Amino acid sequence: MKQLTNNSIDSFRRVSLISVVAVYILILIGGVVRSSGSGMGCPDWPKCFGNLIPPTSVDQLPANYQEIYLNKRLAKNERFVATLEKLGFSEKAKEIANDKSILVEEEFNPVKTWIEYVNRLVGVAIGLVIILTVWKSFSLGKYDRWIPILSTFNLILVIFIGWIGSIVVSTNLLHWMITFHMMLALLLVSLLIYVYHRSGRLVKSKGVKMAVPRRIELVLLIGIMLMLIQIVLGTQVREHIDVISSSLGDMLRDEWVGRIGIDFLIHRSFSITLLGIHVLYFFWAFKYTLRRSQVNLWSQVLMILIILEIATGIAMAYFGIPAFLQPIHLLLGSLIIGVQVVLLLEIRENIQFRLNTN
Repeated sequence: MKQLTNNSIDSFRRVSLISVVAVYILILIGGVVRSSGSGMGCPDWPKCFGNLIPPTSVDQLPANYQEIYLNKRLAKNERFVATLEKLGFSEKAKEIANDKSILVEEEFNPVKTWIEYVNRLVGVAIGLVIILTVWKSFSLGKYDRWIPILSTFNLILVIFIGWIGSIVVSTNLLHWMITFHMMLALLLVSLLIYVYHRSGRLVKSKGVKMAVPRRIELVLLIGIMLMLIQIVLGTQVREHIDVISSSLGDMLRDEWVGRIGIDFLIHRSFSITLLGIHVLYFFWAFKYTLRRSQVNLWSQVLMILIILEIATGIAMAYFGIPAFLQPIHLLLGSLIIGVQVVLLLEIRENIQFRLNTN
């Protein structure tokens, strides 16, 4: 019986870990979609140009395809605006209803269409993996009822994120919707990590528990909040870049940063604060944790990611925002949040150990 239980836990944790990796792959692909301007590669959702398999040539589309899909998007936006008004978000509803950029319909581009299509395929694959996670979580419910509850919530969240993705398309990549979509993805990956970590409590721990001071947890929490703010600031900078690149016909990349203005300066300066907080965290983590412990090792990974994140930001600022660096920069920021969540969970376990042994 014990062997059967361990097998169920191991099976769940394998699938749960795959789901975390899959979400990060989707974030990377989403960054490629954004940097290549492929967000409207498929003007409808969940199909692409009305088909499960998108076209490869404009000849496969009707002559008035732009008008057809514009009308479909506008009809969907009217329903979304009505929903926002019912929920009390009248200002946002009015903003969408009066946004003229939504009326612009892009011409068919096979490369952009297939980049967006691959993005959607990965999203579907993640949904299937999380469905499998939910199914496998039921066998663990008698040991920890929160595991199937949270797994089911993650599935609901994936469906909601998919729906928000459809609104992003119908609103022609409305900027604040893209930011909201990104924050939901970070919430999803954080919850998936938490469920994976929680399921690990069902097996006998092989790690060493330490008496970690609570101030380490506090400074890490500050670091997480600052990182989330930095990501939002980064999306605002990205919004300006989209407008500038569109106005310049995706040319004169060396001038883009200079035209962004105060938002870029805030984003750049904020990274110094972010680095300082994490240097303080790393100093304390290195001082109060055992070498080769999970907290110590993950803290080293966190600092490496932060240094790489800042380095890619500097490279984009001084080398004309290379398109290949944009998704890498986004992925590194998302990985930092994930590692911070892992560390927070590990540190809290060690703090609880200290309280229980006193």
